[in-house]
Amino acid sequence: MTETMMPVNGIELCVETFGEPGDPALLLIAGATGSMDWWDDEFCRRLAAGGRYVIRYDHRDTGRSTSFPAGAPPYSDVDLSHDALGVLDALGVHRAHLVGLSMGGVLAQRIAVERPHRVLSLTLIATSASLSPYGVRPSDAEPQWTDRRSAVEGIVAAARRLGGPFTADDPHLRRLAERVFDRTHNMAAAQTNHFRCAGGPPVGDRLHELTAPTLILHGTLDPLVPAPHAQKLCDQIPGSRLVWLEGVGHEFPPAAVWAQVIDEIIDQAGRRTQPA
Repeated sequence: MTETMMPVNGIELCVETFGEPGDPALLLIAGATGSMDWWDDEFCRRLAAGGRYVIRYDHRDTGRSTSFPAGAPPYSDVDLSHDALGVLDALGVHRAHLVGLSMGGVLAQRIAVERPHRVLSLTLIATSASLSPYGVRPSDAEPQWTDRRSAVEGIVAAARRLGGPFTADDPHLRRLAERVFDRTHNMAAAQTNHFRCAGGPPVGDRLHELTAPTLILHGTLDPLVPAPHAQKLCDQIPGSRLVWLEGVGHEFPPAAVWAQVIDEIIDQAGRRTQPA
């Protein structure tokens, strides 16, 4: 499926799928500022080759999805979680395996707590039970988001600052940043609005209610969400598994660990929901 604009919750979200619609659905939920581009094409194809119907999408205010003026987003993280469910609804998918990274992991937790009947399993990457959905904005001076060169340099610098050595040496990072810029309606909104959106009621104190099989993947070098967050998350979610990604920072899984991550996600998506 090529990129398709779909009406969701009164806006339009750009959605792309890989694999066969008859296979179990696996929804990839990116972190703050993250468009679908950060879920690498080949990464998605390999997940689909494992017998999964892989779905990725641009959050509102990123990529080709509906954008709002930078500075005062008229939505909350609850709306972002409803967007994820709306993508499934638009595709006719009732239940899915959820894979959420950073803010996306927070959204996945909210969905699993509030709509458990929609969740087959959870994979939580680089996230926490107590992480604000908008994350922590780096303190560096803002790039000129309307200038392609400045914006690309800003994206690359942030990715290298938060990522591990794999990202620091990634020759494809600049090309990815250029793709993000070229696909995005409003870079200033994409890079700032998620940090400024309102937060909904916290769900961290309800994680003990989760029954979906849960896998936690966490980089050993994550500077934004240090390792103790992952251990605490594992302690709070019944039956969850914690797997460390050696040499990985706060980032989308780098190619060096794809084999491990994809094997873990596919295995997790084959586990059964715990009885309530």
